[in-house]
Order: sequence, then C-alpha cells, then structure tokens
Amino acid sequence: MAETKDAFSLAHVSKETMWLETKKIAVVIIGAVLNAVALNLFLIPANVFASGFTGAAQLLSNIFYEFTPINLSTGILLLILNIPAIILGWLRVGKMFTIYSLISVGFTTIALEIIPVVEVSPDILLNAVFGGVIAGVGVGMTLKWGASTGGMDIIAMILSRLNDKPVGIYFFAMNAGIILLASALFGWEKGLYTLVTLYASTRMIDALHTRHEKLTAMIVTDKSSVLKKAIHDKLVRGITIVPARGAFADDPKEMLIMVITRYELFELERIIHKTDPHAFTNIIQTTGIFGFFRKDD
Repeated sequence: MAETKDAFSLAHVSKETMWLETKKIAVVIIGAVLNAVALNLFLIPANVFASGFTGAAQLLSNIFYEFTPINLSTGILLLILNIPAIILGWLRVGKMFTIYSLISVGFTTIALEIIPVVEVSPDILLNAVFGGVIAGVGVGMTLKWGASTGGMDIIAMILSRLNDKPVGIYFFAMNAGIILLASALFGWEKGLYTLVTLYASTRMIDALHTRHEKLTAMIVTDKSSVLKKAIHDKLVRGITIVPARGAFADDPKEMLIMVITRYELFELERIIHKTDPHAFTNIIQTTGIFGFFRKDD
C-alpha cells in the first residue's frame, strides 16, 4: 500500500511539473510573438530601435540594407547573434535557462518572418511608445515566469559573474551603444526616439516583474527545516535563519533570510507555495551586497 501511494504521489508531481513547464513555454512563446509584433508593426516601420540583441539585430539589418547590397532581415540576424550566446549559456549559465532562451529566440525569429512589416501609424512618437510598451509586456511576462528572452540576458549574466558587477551595467552599455550608433548613422532624432522606446519598455518590465537585479527574501514560517531543504534542493543560495514570534497568536516561528537574483524569484515563489503556503514572505530590493554571495558555477 505504501509503495502504491508513493508511486501515485510521484506521478502527481510529474504531471504537475509537466503542466507548469507547458504553461511556462506558452508564456515564452506569447512573449516572443509580442516582441515580433512590436518590431514589425511599430518599431521597424518607424526606424526606431529596440533594446538588447533585438535592437542590435534591427540596427545591423538597417546597416546592411542602407550601405551594402546584402539584405538580411531582423529575424535572421537575431538568430545569428544569439547562436554564440546560446552556446555560452548552455556551458556557463544553466541548461533549462538556456532552453527557454532558445525557445524565445526561435519563436521571435519565426514570428518576425511570418508577421508582415506594416506601418500602423505615420506618427513616429506613437510607434516608439507603443512598440516599447508591447515589447516590454513580452519581456516582463517572460521574466515573471522565470524564463529568459536570451541574447543579452545570457551575456550580461556571464559577464556579471566574471567581473562581479551588476547585470544592469551591461544592459546599459549595450543600449547606449545602440542609441549612439543609430544616432550617428540615421540622425539624432532616431536616437532620441529609441530612448523613448527603451524607457517605455523598461517601465512595463518594472510593472510586470522587477527592475532590481538582486532581491532579499524574508520568509516567516513554522516549517523552516523543510522549507530550507526544499530551497537548497533547487537554488544555490545561502540562508540565514533567525527566531521569530507571531505578535497576534504568540506562536514561535523562524525567519529565513536570503538574497536571490530576479531570475530565481519565480522558482522561489513555487517552492514556498508548495512547501508552506501559509508562510509570510516579504521581497525587497537589494541595492548592494558586502560579503559572500554564492553564484552558480
């Protein structure tokens, strides 16, 4: 009887995990399609550029079209740029993270090739704002579900581990390069509208997920031992445990304090919900860390 019960539990967990991964893949695909819609209906017709590898691919496509006889689409260039990033991600970041990145890049490329480039509005400001908002919704949804859009996410994470600097620095450097190059080649007006797009997309990502690269989780629970083991099984992070007591019921509890990256927030929420759904969790911004912060090797 015990063996049958264990087998049933294992099957239940397996089905639950499979359903969760299916939903995550669906969200990644929707985010990729939204990114393609933002590009082909708003940004590309207005000659305004996106952020990260997508903006770099868009910029390269324009350079090829304007200054060479070669004509390569943004989708194809996005795929080419991401190939070395995907390989590095597989070797240095993590296999599941890289698989989701590959799915995102692949479906973005397919959607860019299928969706026609159509000018929805002749107003460049409307294109810049709506393109940035739609792209930001796609990226924000993807990050909220613990996945990645690939490209600069992977490169920035690897560089951050090598140099121990915030991931945001590398995003800023690449986006600044896109703005400056776009301004030099196609006029400062295009560069300024690109800045509007980056601001709009960043605000949407902030609203849907979080702009902070590192977060501190404070978890008040009466199942600290079980929860600690569950977290350590999934996340490579140190945990500090301090005694706590509920003021209303005066019942003894413990508080687990840990620092995570924004990419681990979804997984932590899952662990807490499955292990102790009654735990109280507070997630706050971490502006800096002094001392040892474990990174996945």
